[in-house]
Amino acid sequence: MAGASGRKPTASDDGRRILALEREAVGLVDLMPDLLMEADRIAASVVHGIHGRRRSGPGETFWQFRQYQPGEGAHLIDWRRSAGSDTLFVREREWEAAHTVYLWPNLSASMRFKSHLSKVSKQQRALVLTLAAAEILVRGGERVALLGLTQPTANRRVTQRLAHTIVAEVGDTFEKSLPVAATRLARFSSVILISDFLDPIDEVRETIETLGAAGANGHLIQVLDPAEETLPYAGRTEFLSPDGSERWVADRVEGLRERYVSRFQAHRAALQEVAHRIGWSFLVHHTDRSASEPLLALVAHLSGSGAALRWKGTDVGDPGR
Repeated sequence: MAGASGRKPTASDDGRRILALEREAVGLVDLMPDLLMEADRIAASVVHGIHGRRRSGPGETFWQFRQYQPGEGAHLIDWRRSAGSDTLFVREREWEAAHTVYLWPNLSASMRFKSHLSKVSKQQRALVLTLAAAEILVRGGERVALLGLTQPTANRRVTQRLAHTIVAEVGDTFEKSLPVAATRLARFSSVILISDFLDPIDEVRETIETLGAAGANGHLIQVLDPAEETLPYAGRTEFLSPDGSERWVADRVEGLRERYVSRFQAHRAALQEVAHRIGWSFLVHHTDRSASEPLLALVAHLSGSGAALRWKGTDVGDPGR
């Protein structure tokens, strides 16, 4: 929280930065198998808790027969089914409309924060949510991609592919806390941004509005450590910037709590206003809570905003546009 020192970066600074990025990449490689297993477990539990709701629509899969309604075209009648009855029947197919969902996890320095109130960092939780969301979506018949990095795919090994891409991009694309908003999106797609969204609100607003202007439905998951909302510290406390280059000491940090919480809530309110104004959903998730909670809510939002999410031949929510 201290102000910038104004000192120009030196070669030694660059060297330390490169070493830090290398350590982060190695750390992610070490963590990834466990994170993939956790993502798969959470995805399975979320899918198990979903009860599909079947709908008719364009597709190849037979759904049901229903009675013919006066005024409908004769070509809709299933004459074989109707032959043994005094009633005319229409064969209905099930809605099948693959959807593209772009995912973006913020893996920048601020996401490495973990307080004594949580067992995992924001970065670890963002990765698990990203991978689990990808698994859930692909199981539901959708296409997924990392925003600006990979092509949409419905391959069942998508989580491994995304994990490899994420590790390869650490220190480059994922050093940034916001995605490149100029990325070209597929028509009628959805975007899921997973971040703490603690950047200046004007920068967040510009990114969201640019993606929204491209025609995408959007879903924001704000991942926070519980300490970031409550400032649960007392006495003399030292705060470090996310990259460790700056420090600030508060003699009686509890005296700052009321103003801190007020500013934090104002920032969130501004973020919510931006999301709601363009019709995007907004969820808050704390790292001391189960990762399945935001995913269940996300499935509900996606079902109502374009993604078909077909489970075992059924649809969850309304069909896409």
